Amino acid sequence: MATLQLTPSTLSVRLTRREKIAGLLRDVTVPRSAISAVDVTTDALPATRGLRAPGLALPGLRKVGTWRRPGERMLVCVRRGQPAVRVRLTGQRYDTLLVGSDDAAAVAASLPVGR
Repeated sequence: MATLQLTPSTLSVRLTRREKIAGLLRDVTVPRSAISAVDVTTDALPATRGLRAPGLALPGLRKVGTWRRPGERMLVCVRRGQPAVRVRLTGQRYDTLLVGSDDAAAVAASLPVGR
C-alpha cells in the first residue's frame, strides 16, 4: 500500500514494488510549498478522471498509475472500499496525487497547504 511521508521540506509518495511495476511508476517527492489543496475522498475509484496512460485498472477493485486529461496529470494509487487523500499541486510533474489511506482524514489534516 502506498504511503505519504512528510518531512520538513518535502512530501513523498512511497509505493510498494508491486505498485511500481503495475503502474509503471516510481516514488514521487515534491516540495511542501507546491501543495495547493488537500482533501479526503471517501470513494476514490470514481474520483479518478481521464485516460489511463500508463497504469493498471481492475474495474471496481484497484487503480494504479497515471491518469491524464486535458490540462491535468494525476498519480493514482487507490483500491475499493478505502478512502483516499487528494493532494493538488502547482508547478510539478503531477497536478494531483490521489493516494489511498485507511486513515485518510488524519493524513490530510497533517499535510500543510502552501507552506
